[in-house]
Amino acid sequence: MILPAGVSPEARPLLIGRALRALTDGYIAVLLPAYLLALGLGTLEVGLISTATLLGSALATMAVGAWGHRFPRRRLLLAAALLMAATGLGFAGFSGFWPLLLVAFVGTLNPSSGDVSVFLPLEHARLAEAAQGDARTVLFARYSVIGAVCAAVGALAAAIPDVLAATGLDRLTALRLMFVGHALVGLVVWRLYLKLPEPAPREASDKPAPLGPSRGIVLRLAALFSVDAFAGGLVVHSLLALWLFQRHGLSLAAAGHFFFWAGLLTAASQLAAPWVAKRIGLLNTMVFTHIPANVCLILAALAPNLAMALGLLLLRSLLSQMDVPTRSAYVMAVVTPPERAAAASFTAVPRSLAAALSPSLGGALFAAGWLAAPLVACGLLKIGYDLALWRAFRKRPIA
Repeated sequence: MILPAGVSPEARPLLIGRALRALTDGYIAVLLPAYLLALGLGTLEVGLISTATLLGSALATMAVGAWGHRFPRRRLLLAAALLMAATGLGFAGFSGFWPLLLVAFVGTLNPSSGDVSVFLPLEHARLAEAAQGDARTVLFARYSVIGAVCAAVGALAAAIPDVLAATGLDRLTALRLMFVGHALVGLVVWRLYLKLPEPAPREASDKPAPLGPSRGIVLRLAALFSVDAFAGGLVVHSLLALWLFQRHGLSLAAAGHFFFWAGLLTAASQLAAPWVAKRIGLLNTMVFTHIPANVCLILAALAPNLAMALGLLLLRSLLSQMDVPTRSAYVMAVVTPPERAAAASFTAVPRSLAAALSPSLGGALFAAGWLAAPLVACGLLKIGYDLALWRAFRKRPIA
């Protein structure tokens, strides 16, 4: 994999690992509701299990932020990869609601469109050390783009169970095999991260540390990010797939194709994010691409037919994730280098906690027959977040 100019080779295994994880995240997000429904669970249970995955990830990320600076990040990344493998095997092996809820809580399953796992702060902290200035923004964009493209390709794999079922294999067994694939990828990622170099001895002032001088700005950002994440949790990919299944009767294969194209558009927008940010700034890129994306989401919820809904959702995909690499670069730019791991964790934790609360609410709204409500609420809350973020930080200089 060719790295951007000015980036350390240490970033290569992190980018490859992100690609592999995104491949399985892409199909898991689409298959999870279909798998749980095939097991006899209802839409409320789908929401609760999605909530458990995000809540568990939030607590794990909180632990990384509070105590992770005491351990080598390489060791923590290796442990996370093994946990990913165990999660896939757990979902493949269990059928009952409570065992699956427990595995979802302690594991690394990702029902959303982006990376919300414990991998995120650990990888971000090491990526931030691999580049400086504009090169860092480009590196975070590369990280996000790779994740988006591979998740899009992974979404196409959501059709595999139907293909296998057409050959005579039991459909439920075919769905279980996809989770076994998730476990195998976890082992591959573990082997890949063994190649990460041990960190060189650093001066005491450069060693990872908990939040200090940057605590105030990190807490303010975390509070705002949590609003965005709570809104996003109402329509994580698993619930958006469920909405497409129930509102428009989409098949697994058709849903996989939609998420594929949506993922490619997301990747294109993230690829353009550094170019846009260089011209209008990180904060403006985060805000002024996000607002129209959420208008599209609201309109899609109210669209009278499938074609219009999918068109609006695809347009949303072209804009909605441009803030992801710029947000990561912004956080890394406004804190001191020793605080970066803690800042990545403490901005990710509220996001994960807030996002963990809303999928169960979205599932409950679907179960009650209010199919448009989660999408409309998501769009309105995100627009409010965008305006509040711009108002709070528009005059703050960054490094």
